[in-house]
Amino acid sequence: SPGLLRGLDDGRLAGAIRKIHERPAHPWTTAELAGGAALSRSAFFDRFNRVVGVPPMEYLTGWRMTLAKDLLRRAEAGLDDIAERVGYGSASAFSTAFSRHVGQPPMRYARDYRG
Repeated sequence: SPGLLRGLDDGRLAGAIRKIHERPAHPWTTAELAGGAALSRSAFFDRFNRVVGVPPMEYLTGWRMTLAKDLLRRAEAGLDDIAERVGYGSASAFSTAFSRHVGQPPMRYARDYRG
């Protein structure tokens, strides 16, 4: 079945996945990741979607949100810093993306987690 482990086992996709994990704040594009995998954008998109189970930019967003949720739970940084660490240009843009992905604003998520 599709998933991260299958993606990491794919010689063409593994490097792209590692890059996303190593540099989540980088403004990745499908074209840039496809070039590193020596595939056209459409071939990379199709292969990533088939092997990993989601399109590359959706995977990137999911990884960024996973990191953001961890940072919010640990309360080690403010919203501006978290936004920057996970690749958003502003706390507002990050809050919008987080709310859309997680279903609640980041500060509510942090407050609810901490109880």
